[in-house]
Amino acid sequence: MFNASRDDAIMPWTNPSRIAVIGFGAITDEIVRCLKMRGQLNTLVCVLGRPSNRTELEQKAAGRFPVVDALPELLAFQPEIVIEAAGHSAVSGFGAAVLERGCDLLIASVGALADSALAKNLASAAPRGTELWIASGAVAGIDGLLAARTAGLRSVTYTSLKGPNAWKGTPAQDLLGESAKTERVIFFSGNARQAALQYPQNANVGATIAFASLGLDRTHVALGSDPYVSGPLGIIEAEGEFGRFKFESLALASPTNPKTSALTGHSLVAAICDGMCFRALDSLRASAWPAPSSPD
Repeated sequence: MFNASRDDAIMPWTNPSRIAVIGFGAITDEIVRCLKMRGQLNTLVCVLGRPSNRTELEQKAAGRFPVVDALPELLAFQPEIVIEAAGHSAVSGFGAAVLERGCDLLIASVGALADSALAKNLASAAPRGTELWIASGAVAGIDGLLAARTAGLRSVTYTSLKGPNAWKGTPAQDLLGESAKTERVIFFSGNARQAALQYPQNANVGATIAFASLGLDRTHVALGSDPYVSGPLGIIEAEGEFGRFKFESLALASPTNPKTSALTGHSLVAAICDGMCFRALDSLRASAWPAPSSPD
């Protein structure tokens, strides 16, 4: 699943002096706010936005940092690390090009990596010494899962429960009947890769848990509707030779974007400034090019 023997898994950009961000929506707003609170807004060298919105985004930036509308412009600022905060399409559209330049990439849209072709493309693009990182701060329990990988971890289950209305506009909408108004209904049960591909709008947490533990194909995910939860409830259960643990978290949404966790932007800043993240390329390479089976 991953290579525990590498001794070069360092983050030379911890507390970096040059950060660039792809996307200028709710997550980046939180990144900007968090960097300002830390007194580190001067480290944000540029933000990449849509060409059609450049004028509006420049007004929003208010001279605090440059806004660009093409990836070559962003890379010209020579960032130490690039943060993706613009959705799955940004990972597929820009990820390989960032890595090819030898620039580390920290992604928010982890569910995009469930696409095998994209994962292989990213793994192939990164030269030695370049890394794809996943933030750990937005999901309680990730540190325990990372430790358990070498302590006999056998099973991991992630259950995501939301109110019935939260599943509108997803494939679940057609699966939930009248009973969903009064009782819990589990409408999906499968592995993390299947969950990410079938429910991409709800994929990032499950995918993060999978990469921190047993991988996309061995981590179990259950998605359900529950009229009695007060917000998005996530439950991580893990078991192995080390024992077992269970974490529950009520992840409230961003006040400006209900599809984004309020902690996402803060976790990305904690990743680059405090090292609260983990490597993903080894896992991508292992799944893209599995090692041959040993002869009996």
